[in-house]
Amino acid sequence: EVQVVESGGGSVQAGGSLRLSCVVSGLIFNDYTIGWFHQAPGKERDREGVSCISNVDGRTVSADSVKGRFTISSDNAKRMVYLQMNKLKTEDTGIYYCAAAAVWGRRWRIEYVGFWGQGTQVTISS
Repeated sequence: EVQVVESGGGSVQAGGSLRLSCVVSGLIFNDYTIGWFHQAPGKERDREGVSCISNVDGRTVSADSVKGRFTISSDNAKRMVYLQMNKLKTEDTGIYYCAAAAVWGRRWRIEYVGFWGQGTQVTISS
């Protein structure tokens, strides 16, 4: 059974930082792309791809809205993916979902995802 489990959400003020963690089990970690989606409040049907990393070759893709602020990294030995979020803005508020995909693309798309985590809440106050 594949399990994707996020942690690290919380509440901080704008300009602050958080680090999200995701542990994945039940699949060949090194063969997958792992990444994060953001679901803003009130948009239950809309998840935006934030960033992903290929565990095959380390390539990363990030949304324009987070470039220069968020950094994704992976520790293949620990089967962990991290999202370091700096310079947080109120619009970063929402649920962050970790997801695993067996394919790579130039954009991190919901259509690629095979497995989802339950999500972790991030709240940024002004």
